[in-house]
Amino acid sequence: MSAALQEDRSWRASARRIAPLAWPVLVGQIAVLSFSTVDTILLARFSALDLAALAIGAAAYVTIFISLMGVVLAVSPIVGQLFGARRLPDAGAQLQQAVWLAIGLSVLGMALLAFPAPFLALSQAPPEVAAKVRGYLAALALALPASLLFTAYRGFNTAVSRPKAVMALQLGGLVLKIPLSVLLAYGAGPLPALGVVGCGIATAITMWTQTAVAYTLLRRDPFYRPFKLGPMPRPEPRAIAALLRLGIPMGLAIGIEVTGFTFMAFFISRIGSVAVAGHQIVANLAALLFMVPLALGNATGTLVAQSIGANRLGDARRIGWHGVAIGIVIATALGASTYLLRETIVGAYTDQAVIAAAALPLLAWVAVLHTLDAAQGVLSFVLRAWRIATVPVIIYATSIWGIGLGGGYLLAFDATGFAPDALRGAPGFWVAATVGLGIAAVALAAFLAWVLRQRHAAGANAPAG
Repeated sequence: MSAALQEDRSWRASARRIAPLAWPVLVGQIAVLSFSTVDTILLARFSALDLAALAIGAAAYVTIFISLMGVVLAVSPIVGQLFGARRLPDAGAQLQQAVWLAIGLSVLGMALLAFPAPFLALSQAPPEVAAKVRGYLAALALALPASLLFTAYRGFNTAVSRPKAVMALQLGGLVLKIPLSVLLAYGAGPLPALGVVGCGIATAITMWTQTAVAYTLLRRDPFYRPFKLGPMPRPEPRAIAALLRLGIPMGLAIGIEVTGFTFMAFFISRIGSVAVAGHQIVANLAALLFMVPLALGNATGTLVAQSIGANRLGDARRIGWHGVAIGIVIATALGASTYLLRETIVGAYTDQAVIAAAALPLLAWVAVLHTLDAAQGVLSFVLRAWRIATVPVIIYATSIWGIGLGGGYLLAFDATGFAPDALRGAPGFWVAATVGLGIAAVALAAFLAWVLRQRHAAGANAPAG
């Protein structure tokens, strides 16, 4: 074997392949998360009640949207394998069916957002906060169809190695979102100050604008011509069923992962508005940090799926493990930096000492949690590239819901009578979440290793469902 071929198989070669796909996803996802970051910073200076409403409302919206988004994103590994096999018209047909799926799921999601009573009961929000949450979710209900349609566009472009097109639209959306949020939240001239509701309206306007531009590009950009994206065909039951077979477990897995954190906001809100406001700052920061492994996972999963489609199974195995290792190394460095700069970071979010005091103790756990979160995140993308999504649901339900959320509740509210004082309240949830993510990472790594051994032994090319 030549030295050049050996170099091609090194982790450095893998990093050079992952980076061009990962950095546009990272920039784009940071732009998307900045929607929430901007709202958090604006409302932290507006009122504690509006910030508490944002924490509860955002948790409800993310719970619904992310779960539905996971179903739509089934288009990505399917298109990735078709693209690797150079079956471009078939890949285009999958995008069109994913659009129908997004429209159907929007109806369900909007109904859930329009009637948020279960989320309000879970959070035990006081009436003045609950009213703000309802208004905020009503605005986001209007944003949901556009968000899911754009998800189909994003999943398709990621799968065909064109993340920069998505990034450009996401950056443009942020440029529009910032002045709209400032204007509608604080008011100006005849416009009243709408607070958290204004932030929701700004998001709806931005998402529909972003999706309209994406549709125009699909119709006019020559890049998409080989995919034969003509007039929208009728829904194809078999194609949509294939998307659902992969998408439902994907949505469940992502939903469990997200609700493991969003439900923390509901429970912590029972402690008080200050506690949940501090948690919201730290949760937003943790989500911002996760954009790095999310980008690496997207890029790694894309390359794995394309290699499977091209029948390069050795390359698929190698790039998958290399992506996981790169994610862990980068996350460890980011986590340590966050801990060292924690006071400066919290100060950038809020100038209210009482909220900062609630947030600072939680950041010590974010540093550790981020590394474990990165490992399980990239591993989950690699498994999805092999079209494996069912077993991760079981792993997530046990580790993130059972140990993370359930254990956090026992610690935070001292349900057993043995919780140390330092772990009561919000810190208890963050400690348990860290442990749960660690167990999930180990279990997913062991399962991926087993899957790859089975595939190698069988010499099979067809991915499991």
